Amino acid sequence: MMKCLVLANGKYGTLEEYQGVIKGSDLIICADGGANYAYEMGLIPAYIVGDMDSIRPEVKEFFALQQVTVKKYPRSKDFTDTQLALALAEELGADEIVMLGTLGKRLDHTLSNLYSGIELAMMGRRVIHYSPACVVYLTTRRLVIEGKKGDVVSVLPLSDRALGVCEKGFEYPLDNVVLEKKNPYSISNTLLGEKGEISLDEGVLAVFHFLRLDE
Repeated sequence: MMKCLVLANGKYGTLEEYQGVIKGSDLIICADGGANYAYEMGLIPAYIVGDMDSIRPEVKEFFALQQVTVKKYPRSKDFTDTQLALALAEELGADEIVMLGTLGKRLDHTLSNLYSGIELAMMGRRVIHYSPACVVYLTTRRLVIEGKKGDVVSVLPLSDRALGVCEKGFEYPLDNVVLEKKNPYSISNTLLGEKGEISLDEGVLAVFHFLRLDE
């Protein structure tokens, strides 16, 4: 099982809050300006990919001295820097991809980042977007959410339809329902205890586990 950390150039907040999720990473890839955050966290990525319009000069120079591989692309391209990082992670055989800085800075970027993981999730990869306030899991089969009683969990289909959706261990359980993208009602559920289970037969779900609601 290879765990890959992908750092995007988005919103992070307090960097010390990422130490737990960073542990155990086998591979680190930065999407352009995500390298600035890797530098501030003391991380040495294996690769930096993108058009290099956001990375700070001193960061670029430092990682060059560390012999980090840079894959530079033209600014006019058909993929975002994050998509390029994800494609590289898949090419290198990552089974679990944890993405940082992909939530909350700009809504269009957030949605693009969520959509970018759909194909990987359908290929069986474990795709997670992490922030200190919220963790988003992309799932196509079964997911166990571990937290504390009262944690807010929202579920939204990323495919047009998600079939056979079940939610167990929540205030509002679901049993073999069809969720449609055009009717996004399955939000703001809460854990009844320390664990909840979400499963589906077909489609892709984005599961939002809010660790806190102050942001």
